[in-house]
This record gives sequence, C-alpha cells and structure tokens, in this order.
Amino acid sequence: MDVRLTAEQEEIRRTLRELLVMRCGPEELRAAERTPAGYDPALWEALARQLGLPGLALPEAYGGVGCSVTELALACEESGRALAPSPLLATAVLAAPLILALGTEGQRLALLPRLASGALTAALAVPGAGLATALGLVGDNRGDWAGGGRAGGVQARRADGVWRLYGQAAQVLDGHSAGLLVVAAHTGGFARSRTLLFLVRAGAGGLVRARQTSLDGTRPQARLELRDVEAELLGDEQADVPAALAAAGDTAAAVLAVEAVGAADRTLERTVEYVRRREQFGRPIGSFQAVKHRLADVYVGVRSARSAAYYAAWAAGTGGERVGGLALAQALESLRTAASEGIQLHGGIGFTWEHDAHLSFKRASGDELLFGPVHRLRAHAAEAARLFDGGEVTV
Repeated sequence: MDVRLTAEQEEIRRTLRELLVMRCGPEELRAAERTPAGYDPALWEALARQLGLPGLALPEAYGGVGCSVTELALACEESGRALAPSPLLATAVLAAPLILALGTEGQRLALLPRLASGALTAALAVPGAGLATALGLVGDNRGDWAGGGRAGGVQARRADGVWRLYGQAAQVLDGHSAGLLVVAAHTGGFARSRTLLFLVRAGAGGLVRARQTSLDGTRPQARLELRDVEAELLGDEQADVPAALAAAGDTAAAVLAVEAVGAADRTLERTVEYVRRREQFGRPIGSFQAVKHRLADVYVGVRSARSAAYYAAWAAGTGGERVGGLALAQALESLRTAASEGIQLHGGIGFTWEHDAHLSFKRASGDELLFGPVHRLRAHAAEAARLFDGGEVTV
C-alpha cells in the first residue's frame, strides 16, 4: 500500500477546498440549512457539474469519472472540513452503489448517468431508525429489520404485475428532496420472507414526505409514508440484498470516517487558532501546559483516526478487508473529542448558537445516532473478527 496521495488526488483536495472556502463559509452554511432542501442548489450544481463529485466512484460507462472509493472519500474529507450540507452522501455513497450492484442494465443506463451529473439526487430509505442495522454496521442485517410483518416496517406486494409499497421510514437522509428513493421493503410473507429494494420516483401517488427536525442541521432528514405506492423492483427477486447492503455499508463507513476526520482536523485548527489569540493573566492561554496537553491528545487522536480512515477507504476501493465500521468508530470518537475540547477551550462563547464550535459536536453526535453508536460499531467488528470466542481471528 502506497500511503502517498497521487497528483490527481491532491488536485481533487485542493480544488474542492478552494471552492468550499469561497462558497461555504459560516454564513452560507447557516443560510443553506434554512432552505427547504437543506442545502444550497447552486453549490450542489458546482460540486456536481464542475467537479463531478457524484460520479467520482462510478464507471465511465455510466457517466462517471471512473475513480475509486479513495477519491470519493478525499472529496468528502474536504466537505467534512466545511460541514457542507449537500446530497453527496445520500446520492453517491448510499444510493448509487446499490443501483450499480443490483440494478438491471436498463436501470443502470437510465439512472446512473443522471446521478453522476447531479441532475438527479437519490436517497436510501429503510424502515424505522435502522439504517446502521440495514448496512450491516452494528449487527447482522439478515434479520427482519425491513418489517417482517410488524407495524412500522415497509411491506411490498405484487398485484397484476405491479409492485406496491405500504409502510413508513424515518431518518431518511435527504429523503424530502431526493428525486429518487431506494426503498428497502419486506415481502414474501412468512414462507418466503425476504428483503428487496425498490425504486420510487418523487411525486409518486401515495408518497408523503416531511422534513424532520434533526440534531445536525447539516444532515437533513425526512420521514416517509408510503400509502400503496407503485414501485419498481431494483434488479430481480433473486438478488442478495443483505450482502449488497453490507458491502455498501462498509464503503459508506469508510467514506464517513474520512469525512469525520476532515471535520475533526478543522475543529482542532480552529481551536488552536483561538488559544493562540485568547489571553488570560497576561499571556495566551495556549501557552499553558494544561492546554497544550489537551490539544496534544486531540492531535494524536485525529492523526490516528486519519490513518485508520484512509486505510479503510483504500481497502474498500481495492476489495480488501472490511474495516469501515471500525475506522468509523475511531473517527467519530476523534471528532467528538475534538469538538468537546474545542467547546471547552473556547470558554463562554463555545456553546452559544452564534459560534460555530457546536456545529462539529452536532455532526459527531448526529452521525453516531445514524450510523453508530461507537461502542456497537466496535462490538460488531470484534464479533466479526471472533475476538472473544477463542476461535481463529478472521476478517
């Protein structure tokens, strides 16, 4: 493994950082949060059409750039530094890989080029609040999380050759604004119980979408109600949906880990800048040994998390071992620590709504609610590696 970034990868980082510094400052970020979509459409158009971010990891045959997961992760690291709200995660990291893996050739040709260009955004909708379970990050995803006949799930039935969905899904990232929904639903009854994925277009009859108030305003979420909604099966009925979701989940965890590292690194930079300026007892508070020790601990945590996240992204892009969940746990813990120390060392202004220090703490907490928590990510990784059963360690 060559740990050095290529010239192309460095150029992706540099170009994206310059754009986000100009177009996604604190005021622009807060303004974007207040829009109905939860993000700035003009910024999304620049990210998609000018830089081609949604298509970075998609094959050229489907309108993508043909790069690997590593390049997509590096792009998300820069968006994480700015905490930029955009449908990039929902579209390019969660939905598009599932369409690529399971879709028919006709579905791929019809959808992936539009997703790669940013003309179409997508979201993955799973029942209840089970996104981490569906992606296989905190446990086995071959259970009945999609419904299994229980209230609160999503049921699929076919009548006269048409699939129809009934149920609800909460905590759907960008579900209120996405033009395409990839919905996980339970079908087959008791005898042939299984989970399948379905495509639902925005504006479909019986589809009700409402944006929810979320802890992290830069990650807009929606609650979906599907009332006998006509849907299109993604791929065929023999598809191994849990395996595809688990593969997508590992990749998503690796990308999220790199994104969290970007946010943690920027939080640390902001805190260091402040303690150099803030004076107490006639000297900068950054000169006090206790403050230095605290920031040194944060620095070590961020650097360790970056190494783990980069390795997870590289492994996901090369088909290596699946360590995305473990890297995500370390990255989220690093971000939470950096944000907590940043709030503390900013003193009385650190926890106010007007200051930006709380935004990174909300990102860490919000991502844990969606994809964690950290202890369950680690527990599942330990279980998968058979660390505590006395058996041979495998990955």
